[in-house]
Amino acid sequence: MSTDTMTIREMCDAYGVTPRTLRFYEAKELLFPIRQGSRRLFTRSDRARLKLILRGKRFGFSLEDIRQLLDLYNPQSQNLAQMKRAFVLGQERLNDMIRQRDELNIAIDDLRQQLEWGESHITDLTNPQKTAAE
Repeated sequence: MSTDTMTIREMCDAYGVTPRTLRFYEAKELLFPIRQGSRRLFTRSDRARLKLILRGKRFGFSLEDIRQLLDLYNPQSQNLAQMKRAFVLGQERLNDMIRQRDELNIAIDDLRQQLEWGESHITDLTNPQKTAAE
């Protein structure tokens, strides 16, 4: 086996993905493995693309956003267009994540208050002496 290519199993082991995931990305034309009959061989380019796909998914980018970034790859221009677009998408995603975090913090505080009220109410209902003494 050449070190320039990897089998689907080697890709799965190296990147912690399933064969189904790799086939899905291939079907979405995000990866382009070499086909040898039913066998798929992934090149260094495929591995670099998969790293970017997985990073983009971790950050919450859509597959379409990831496709656009991959399509902008142009080493002759030092990938300036790709980097600029990635920066804009990254800023937008960061703003979304901060907004979601803030909304989640509000929901957490509200739930915490409701649980405190519920705990107090349950204690009052299960301790009739305390209620009668008041």
